[in-house]
Amino acid sequence: MTHFAVFAPAFTSHVRAIEALGGELMDRGHQVTWVHMSEVRDLLRDRRTGFAAVGIRSHPAGTVGRIVERAARPGGPLGIRRVIRDVADCTDLLCREAPSLLRELGIDAVLADQMEAAGGVLARALQLPFASIACALPINREPRVPLPVMPWAWAADEKGLHLNRHSAGVYDWMMRPHARVIEQHARRLGAGALRTLEDCVSPTVQLSQTVAAFDFPRNDAPPTLHHVGPLRPAHEPAAAWPPEFQPSGRRPFVFASLGTLQGGRLRLLQRIAQACRHEGLDVLVAHCDRLDAAQAQTLRRAGATWVTGFAPQQEAIARADLVITHAGLNTVMDSLRGGKPMLLLPIAFDQPGVAARVVHAGAGLRVMPALASVGALRTALRRLLSEPAFARQAQALGAHVRAAGGTRRAADLVEAAMRTGGPVPAEEAAECLP
Repeated sequence: MTHFAVFAPAFTSHVRAIEALGGELMDRGHQVTWVHMSEVRDLLRDRRTGFAAVGIRSHPAGTVGRIVERAARPGGPLGIRRVIRDVADCTDLLCREAPSLLRELGIDAVLADQMEAAGGVLARALQLPFASIACALPINREPRVPLPVMPWAWAADEKGLHLNRHSAGVYDWMMRPHARVIEQHARRLGAGALRTLEDCVSPTVQLSQTVAAFDFPRNDAPPTLHHVGPLRPAHEPAAAWPPEFQPSGRRPFVFASLGTLQGGRLRLLQRIAQACRHEGLDVLVAHCDRLDAAQAQTLRRAGATWVTGFAPQQEAIARADLVITHAGLNTVMDSLRGGKPMLLLPIAFDQPGVAARVVHAGAGLRVMPALASVGALRTALRRLLSEPAFARQAQALGAHVRAAGGTRRAADLVEAAMRTGGPVPAEEAAECLP
């Protein structure tokens, strides 16, 4: 039995993915303990999960909520700098307070979200084996692959290579506050020369929620990077479909969600509802509890057939003819698994990169939110519903997603890495697994 500590950002999409992996590991007899600010405990659904709180004095109740709100609506450059400082502050807190907790808990190994550097820093410092999990797009850099936050395609020529180099330089300049925190704690704790998020990923096993057929071509991917597909609870029963959400069957059915962070963008959702009404579509809008009752009624008047806080996402996608999404990786991978074409409205974080990959694969169309007029949305909806190639490409990618192995495959790879104590390359993984 291995006792795993989890380090991940306090965002629901990241928590759900790693919690699914943790649940599978607990099913196999392992122990899992999350380490974070106390409010993150409330995000966890699996009551078997342990929890160790940090920042009890320095980060009072309400801190996580404020961090999430700033991330949801960063605004201009000053707001983005504030979000980066939040990321740096969280890494700093974990690196200061977690080492003693890990020793007290008798932690044997670490599950580290790629977007939280503290997991890699502390695992190296305490000489613990660890697995890196890419809940968002993998951060592994290659010259021809744009950074996940960038909206353009794979670099096919020297111009594209130059664009990638220049944008990476700008990104690294903006992330300097975080880099300084990583470097300081790595030096203090004896974890080696670490500075960037990529420096902190595991040399043993890296798990991505993507599939290789979805990502841009990679020529230099580490052999320890495994595309396992979406991390979802292995034994989660299908959610009941609410009887009030019954598509007519006479009109195409659209599922629209902007995710747990962006679901409160009322004006964008209004334009989506108006476009669907003008195109004669049934549309279910899930705002993830980001709107109040009056705002929900505004969407109904604009043309939404149904409006709800949360809908059973996989069931909604299964019924939908197409999905409108902010290009969050969880929603996109669920849509591909269901073989559904997408209208992508990327807003922040890795969403531009996710949308670029969907467009590259031919499984959807992208409209930037600032340009998402009702007319532009109507044009995209009409194309997605009238051109069968989008659905065919989504279905082709869906076959790869369903075959990737998901949570069970991820747990197999983690256990293999813990057993062997060394890297688990892709070509050797099958031999290492039970």
